[in-house]
Amino acid sequence: MYFSGEGCNLTPPNPFLAMKKNTATSRRRLSARPQQPRKKFPRHSLIDKVRGNILFSNVDSRTLSTIVPQLTEHRYKQGQVIFDESTKGRDLYLILEGKVRIKKYTKYGFESLLAVLHTGDFFGELSIIDGLPRSARAEAMEKCSIVSFSASDLRSLIIESDAFTFNLLKNLAFRLRTLDQTFVVELERNALISKNKLDKLNQLIEASKTVNSTIELDKLLVLILDAAAHSINADRGTLYLVDESTGQLWSKISQGKNMVEIRLPLGKGLAGHVAATGETINIADAYKDPRFHPEIDKKSGYKTHNVLCMPMRDRNGKIVGVFQLLNKKPGPFTPEDESFIDALSVHAAIAIENARIAQEMVRSERLSAVGRMASSIIHDIKNPMGTLRMYAQIIQDRSGSGELADMAKEIINQVDRFVSMTQEILDFSRGVSEMKIESVQLSDVINEALDSIEASLTKKNVKLIRKYEYREECYVDIEKIIRVIYNLASNAADAMPQGGSLTVLTRKSNNHVLIEVADTGTGMTEEIRSKVFEPFFTSGKKHGTGLGLSIVKKIIDDHKGSIEIEPTFRRGTKIKVLLPLN
Repeated sequence: MYFSGEGCNLTPPNPFLAMKKNTATSRRRLSARPQQPRKKFPRHSLIDKVRGNILFSNVDSRTLSTIVPQLTEHRYKQGQVIFDESTKGRDLYLILEGKVRIKKYTKYGFESLLAVLHTGDFFGELSIIDGLPRSARAEAMEKCSIVSFSASDLRSLIIESDAFTFNLLKNLAFRLRTLDQTFVVELERNALISKNKLDKLNQLIEASKTVNSTIELDKLLVLILDAAAHSINADRGTLYLVDESTGQLWSKISQGKNMVEIRLPLGKGLAGHVAATGETINIADAYKDPRFHPEIDKKSGYKTHNVLCMPMRDRNGKIVGVFQLLNKKPGPFTPEDESFIDALSVHAAIAIENARIAQEMVRSERLSAVGRMASSIIHDIKNPMGTLRMYAQIIQDRSGSGELADMAKEIINQVDRFVSMTQEILDFSRGVSEMKIESVQLSDVINEALDSIEASLTKKNVKLIRKYEYREECYVDIEKIIRVIYNLASNAADAMPQGGSLTVLTRKSNNHVLIEVADTGTGMTEEIRSKVFEPFFTSGKKHGTGLGLSIVKKIIDDHKGSIEIEPTFRRGTKIKVLLPLN
């Protein structure tokens, strides 16, 4: 329904009240008006077209022949405005050919389509009847041919023709009923939209409570993914986090009873593309989209129907992860689903950041406690160890050579190593590092470390195998590399409680030297492998601080090298250390 008219006075005339003029007078007035000269249709053709208008259904030919000369013809191009809102209404319009839309702009600037009128329809009547300004805009939807007649002609037609008056009233009643029905439908639609929005808001609140219920990162990732999938009825999915240090996305997925870490480069696959570009990918039919790789389904036995892949952004809009959700029930994913995940992502990113901060605070506090302990130990043992070392030096000097001198030398070496290891823990807890790089035969350094632990390995029934293919010099901090080999060998021995073999191998690898430490022990699960270099992480040990491999990694990092553990679950463990030759 729409409103249009001409604002002439506060109390507009009502053409439906009894009029004093008789029918003969009104007929004479229609005939007496001078003809409008703008005619583009032949008279008989125009009469036929007007007769086809719903206002002139069953109107007699004599009345038609008297009104046609008063009509003004108009041609409009597509998109051309016929009349605008708030203008004065002087004419009623009949559509001979084409389509016209009636629309209104709200005070917030939104366009609302009120009606689409076709050939044989009419518009602009209300402004003539009530005398008020037009309340909507009329616009040609395509090329239109339209005729108009004035308010005075309309009033005369109402007096002259009962059929015309009935048609006008019938159509006004129909439009009023349509308006009522449209209003009810729109009210119900808005109520449903409001209810859905309220439900989504409640879901978002509940999801936010869930994702802020823990500071354990691994557990938090599962909670976030479950909240996202449940809220938009996805069957399953994966939550990836961005690892800026490696330029990769990583996540953990369940594989049997274990959690397995997966990694993929930024830009690779759907998730990698979303992480690199920030684009949202909503695929209604996965197998019809070239970006989807069906071989994943073939390996897993899972059938992917639709996919929603969206970036997870923090409060500053930075991409910190990617949601990849599969198989909406029923699908496909909707724009409302995208809006919900977008809103949830900020809460999820904040929860992840808080979890990391909390874990970092706990780790810092524990390192601080270890540092205080190491500092106290160094202070307490400084004098006893100094005395022990001094007497061992005296024994070595007085013995000259022989077994006793060798034993004294070993005491000195072990005292120095003990003090060095304690200082190393203290430096690690404080985040400081001091390197003494020297040119050495790497095999000599490794042998020194292995010699100090070989007796212990033999007692545990561990066979030590040395394979040195690289016999040239390289630049390292001797004491720190001894510490690396000692720690790796000790951990290998702990992984072989029933005995086994430990192989230490060296060889050149491009511009690096490779040190490979391999055992035949119980191996590592993927979960342990992903955490083994974290401070204070231990697995199945009753002794130790959980700092050994963390210190090893820091030493390798300080040498500008790298360390990795090959995934060999239940087939032993192989650790590879790469050190630059220069």
